[in-house]
Amino acid sequence: MFNRVVLVDQNNNEIGTEDKLDAHKKGLLHRAFSIFIFNDNNHILLQKRSDVKYHSAGLWSNTCCSHPYNDKPLVEYANTRLLQEMGIQSNLKEFFSFIYRAEFSNGLIEFEYDHVFFGKYNSDPILNNDEASSFKWVNFKQLQLEIEENPTKFTFWLKKIVKDYSKYFINYENNNL
Repeated sequence: MFNRVVLVDQNNNEIGTEDKLDAHKKGLLHRAFSIFIFNDNNHILLQKRSDVKYHSAGLWSNTCCSHPYNDKPLVEYANTRLLQEMGIQSNLKEFFSFIYRAEFSNGLIEFEYDHVFFGKYNSDPILNNDEASSFKWVNFKQLQLEIEENPTKFTFWLKKIVKDYSKYFINYENNNL
């Protein structure tokens, strides 16, 4: 596992690499991915981030997320990380990407070019406790309601994805893409 991230420009062109923690301290734009796993009932698998995570610890988030390195295709990193964090193998497909920036109370800054993948899986995960402390399955409308009622219980990027990119979830549910 690399402790470096790939720095990118606003068009996702690689411009270098940086130590992961230094990139978050300096607020440098870097490549990331977020994974959403759905079951056949179109419920989304959420994870509660481990209490030992360096930011956003103990918050509910999407199924899995991380940073790829530039030595293999992004989807390979996503699949590898999904297996490491959640014990899940799925046929992931990238649906969209976006840029977000968030500053945290511990001084770290997430400034990410985030690639969002969807996949299917119908069993409960096998959690890596260093990454996730719990999980739950929710439908999209329930997730929207929970975020609206208790926004402090969810990661910044999950709230942004649910709010700004809801059409992808609705289309996925309706068409089972």
